[in-house]
Amino acid sequence: MATEKVIIDDMKYRWVGIPLIGLVMHFFSHDTRGVSWLSIDFLQGWLTACVFTFLYWVGNAWIWKKLTHTFPHYSQTRKRLLLLALYSLLYSLIVPGMLDVILMYFTDLACTYDSFMGSCLVGLIPTFLCLLIYESVFFFESWKANVKKTEALARENVQSQLETLKNQLDPHFLFNSLNTLASLIDDQNTPAQEYLERLADVYRYVLVSREKNTVTLEEEMDFLDAYIYLNKVRFRENLKVEKKISSNAYQQQVAPLSIQMLVENAIKHNIVSKDKPLTIKISQEDDNYLAIENNVQEKITFEKSTKVGLQNIINRYSLLTNKQVNIHKSPDLFTVRIPLLQAI
Repeated sequence: MATEKVIIDDMKYRWVGIPLIGLVMHFFSHDTRGVSWLSIDFLQGWLTACVFTFLYWVGNAWIWKKLTHTFPHYSQTRKRLLLLALYSLLYSLIVPGMLDVILMYFTDLACTYDSFMGSCLVGLIPTFLCLLIYESVFFFESWKANVKKTEALARENVQSQLETLKNQLDPHFLFNSLNTLASLIDDQNTPAQEYLERLADVYRYVLVSREKNTVTLEEEMDFLDAYIYLNKVRFRENLKVEKKISSNAYQQQVAPLSIQMLVENAIKHNIVSKDKPLTIKISQEDDNYLAIENNVQEKITFEKSTKVGLQNIINRYSLLTNKQVNIHKSPDLFTVRIPLLQAI
């Protein structure tokens, strides 16, 4: 499932967090016993700690945002956190080193190993607190977004099932009835037996895939072969389906019934005859998209298209991935490009 892009407005955290963490850093790095909070030395030390905190905060926030953009998915959390710990630790070593060099240049203070290590250890305080804030907010916002997507995807799957099974009997009942009908057909009637087997394959797939968000392209294409066979019995050579898909693509994921719905729409809305054969091409475009294309020869009908099936596909893919379903219509061709999804 696609991960919702979480945008964190961190300005309010910075306005509150930097002075507070700077105060904590100042207490850790200086002996403030007996020192007035309004004294010049205390305020100067606090201001210096706030500058350190600001640099730690801004740098680590930038590192965190880059890593969450590169590794946004839940399954990549471990890798992201390991890299975050490594880069933040390196950054927390670089900042005090650079600041100590600057202090040496402008003041008479000497940079010693003890002072450097002390600055590094104290610097871990804003680093840890900054990353804790970002990760906590990111986790909570991602959790809320994924809960919403899961609920929306469940609703879209229900709509897909209703669209596919509209005006048909309950699939369980019909599937069992097909098995009974197969036993009544003469074994010598091979065409009828094969047609019934393919029809059973179609409904078997509907039953199996109805609870899934995605299936492999191989499963979808096997199902599509059975569906196309049923239609070619009706339209014969007037319906032509061409496929050009690499073997590697078959293990990628698609939304169940999505390709079938596009093929069904092409047959439903276009003339299929000897004079005007309908050609449907299913081809892979690099490793990211699958194109379903057909020549346009629209039927003259009084029934207005509801476009529910196409909109359902768009909605489902918007919940599964950040890649968009692309639709292009010209006077001669109608093409829908659906994303190929990586297995999670």
